[in-house]
Amino acid sequence: MPNKSNQKLKLLYILDNLLKNSDENNPIDAEEIILDLQEKGIEAERKSVYKDIAVLQQFGYDILKTRTPKCGFFIASRDFEVAEVRLLCDAIQAAGFISQKKTKQLLEKIYSLVSVAQAKTIENQVYVDNRPKCANENIYYNIDKLDRAIQNSRQVKIIYRKRKISERNTAEFEEKTHYISPYALIWSNDHYYLVGNNRNYSNIMITRIDRIKDVEILENTPAINFSDVSPYRDKFDSADYVNKHFNMFSGDPQEVELVCHNSLIDDILDKFGDNVNIIKHSEEKFKININAAVSSGLVSWIMQYGNKIQVKSPESLKKMILDRAEEIRKVYQI
Repeated sequence: MPNKSNQKLKLLYILDNLLKNSDENNPIDAEEIILDLQEKGIEAERKSVYKDIAVLQQFGYDILKTRTPKCGFFIASRDFEVAEVRLLCDAIQAAGFISQKKTKQLLEKIYSLVSVAQAKTIENQVYVDNRPKCANENIYYNIDKLDRAIQNSRQVKIIYRKRKISERNTAEFEEKTHYISPYALIWSNDHYYLVGNNRNYSNIMITRIDRIKDVEILENTPAINFSDVSPYRDKFDSADYVNKHFNMFSGDPQEVELVCHNSLIDDILDKFGDNVNIIKHSEEKFKININAAVSSGLVSWIMQYGNKIQVKSPESLKKMILDRAEEIRKVYQI
């Protein structure tokens, strides 16, 4: 027997039905809405359904009536378009620091942003490969704690795990405790990083968050201000930091002069942006000056291009590249 008290929920049930089940290719007619309401113990007539839809339209929901592919109503616009939802799904699938379990949970939540039919289409088109996924389920709680510590300018105590080869020729974890003043959480190169200061040193430390086993906020210990250990003053500029630190290796930023082959123009602009100052060096080469941390990460980035990039300065970077090249030569020497 219908429950009259459920009548108060009628408008919400109609909205929920439209959000879940309607889209441009799958309109819902009044009879389908009435049947859905009856299953929930609510009696309704066609005329009252039309009035309720009019109320929802008046409130601001973009509900349209159509005659194709059949007569009915559908949600014409949502907070996220189908293409936007697909981009979010692709990003979650590609993120190695998100575990398989959390990947599935996040995808299910994102699918709810579109209709069931649209979600099914996206699910069938999202590419799923066999790339390794993080097994650390604590990463989400750790990110939340680190974010709160950053907002409240508090130090954290972290337990950091790193793999090593044991005497039994298996990979095992060794753990170390660090006391960190956290400044930023950065997603770069398919990893999530904590950028902060280890209180035993006077510089910036970069830590993979997926390797952090546990985080404890030290409520009574204020963080060391980033201006004391970095060039930033008013705020810690995460975008600038990522741009200067290749592959998230720490190091002191210096003026770096590079001579690049013309074929690398797209790679250079993709890396440094369209505003980088490019100077013609010869018919086949151009020169750029950048401010970057001289580190192993920068050496690796330059060496991937072989003889198409030449370091003009500083001398310390030239030496690092020559030393790396010599190490590689020794490994392959016959």
